[in-house]
Amino acid sequence: MSINTISDVEFGAQLPPFTPDTSLQATSSFAEAVGWGTGRGGRFSDHESARKEGLPGALVPGIMAMGFLTSMIHSWSAAATVRHIDTVFRAPLIADEPCVIDAVVTDVDEDTGVVQLDLTVKNEKAETRVFGTADVVLPIA
Repeated sequence: MSINTISDVEFGAQLPPFTPDTSLQATSSFAEAVGWGTGRGGRFSDHESARKEGLPGALVPGIMAMGFLTSMIHSWSAAATVRHIDTVFRAPLIADEPCVIDAVVTDVDEDTGVVQLDLTVKNEKAETRVFGTADVVLPIA
């Protein structure tokens, strides 16, 4: 079903799962694009260098993960405007480790067009790495 207006949204509905590209190539390219490639000791581009810093491997940058959440919302509804995303990073997302983003509709305000979503990012072991909420605005009619 295509989500174009607030009337298309059902309370409790699960959004389609979203699998982002967490490859080392993607995290390296992203880190480079935002100016975090050089001088960061390889924490986003090299597993061994990241481990030497005490990390479990090269990280998916937090702002990249926030972009994944926004992409998931827009793949659910191209008409949606993401007003706010609030997240808690419980554990690092590691490059080259697949993850899945899920969301559920937890509030629908048909008068204002605001939908609240609960978000989770889990790794392939189904461990929650990131969770949060998003306020999304959809057209009323």
